[in-house]
Amino acid sequence: MSSVLKGTTTDSKTNTPAELPPEFLIKHPLQNTWSLWFYDNDRTKTWEENLLELTTFDTVEDFWRLYHHIKLPSELRQGHDYAVFKQGIRPMWEDDANKMGGRWLISLEKKQRNSDLDRFWLEIILLLIGENFEHSDEICGAVVNVRPKLDKIGVWTADTSKQQANLEIGRKIKEQLGIHGKIGFQLHRDTMVKHSSATKNLYTV
Repeated sequence: MSSVLKGTTTDSKTNTPAELPPEFLIKHPLQNTWSLWFYDNDRTKTWEENLLELTTFDTVEDFWRLYHHIKLPSELRQGHDYAVFKQGIRPMWEDDANKMGGRWLISLEKKQRNSDLDRFWLEIILLLIGENFEHSDEICGAVVNVRPKLDKIGVWTADTSKQQANLEIGRKIKEQLGIHGKIGFQLHRDTMVKHSSATKNLYTV
């Protein structure tokens, strides 16, 4: 966990709960409970051993508290991932909730790491946890991969056969992020046997 935590400082002026007005103590529940995962890329461990469920959150306030205490994606070491998934769904193709699904994939060049990566990732999380899609029930979660050449953000959905739902999700992502080019949707079962760059898109928007 220490590898994802920001350096902390103490502030003697921070209000204690007793000093805050009551309206500031009311939490706003999310529709779903979400888990934050971290992939560590320790080569002495198996892939599954490297995948760590760090914590869960189910209110707006708990999300922001968590977000402000962990490193941004651009601050992670190359080879590391974050994932935010609905509780009970693991960020792996083999999970029952993901087996029939796929992902909308956004690739970012290395030069975009400082300008777009963190903003895109936050916008995606807010779309997910705010249930801002017409077909939010089709959303499983999202993953950000920090890599030497291309960083990637994938939004995972449950059922690739639901064309209209997947297209609506893709259009919403593109609109929210202000992406002008095309983004593609890949089936997990294709990505499992091919490198993502060689995988054909089922849908594009």
